[in-house]
Amino acid sequence: MSKYPMEYYQFFIHFNEGDYYTCHDLLEEMWLTEKSNLFLKGLLQMSVAIYHYEYGNVKGARLMMNAGHLYIQKYRPNYWGLELETVNSFIETCLSIIPQHIDHVPFEDVETLPKLPNLLLYLEED
Repeated sequence: MSKYPMEYYQFFIHFNEGDYYTCHDLLEEMWLTEKSNLFLKGLLQMSVAIYHYEYGNVKGARLMMNAGHLYIQKYRPNYWGLELETVNSFIETCLSIIPQHIDHVPFEDVETLPKLPNLLLYLEED
């Protein structure tokens, strides 16, 4: 029997494939049934932030990444088999890279934005 919801396992696959839109859907489905779990909301916001950034919504990416950062803090260093120190460092690096003076760029110009680092997530089962 699975220790976590199936959507959580699927989240890792889609995140590591760069499918952040699907990550949002998977995490939102879990979070809507467990709204007190701000860990899920933090991962959801982080995924949405990356998605926004990839499509030129820089302001949305900043806001969502900041929210994700805030939500995961009380769950550090490890929660639901996820080592959150790495996630926290990733978010902080992204926040230092995402431009502060730009709110939006046209999709055609997204390649001119600074690149965010890659993050691979691994589930550490007990």
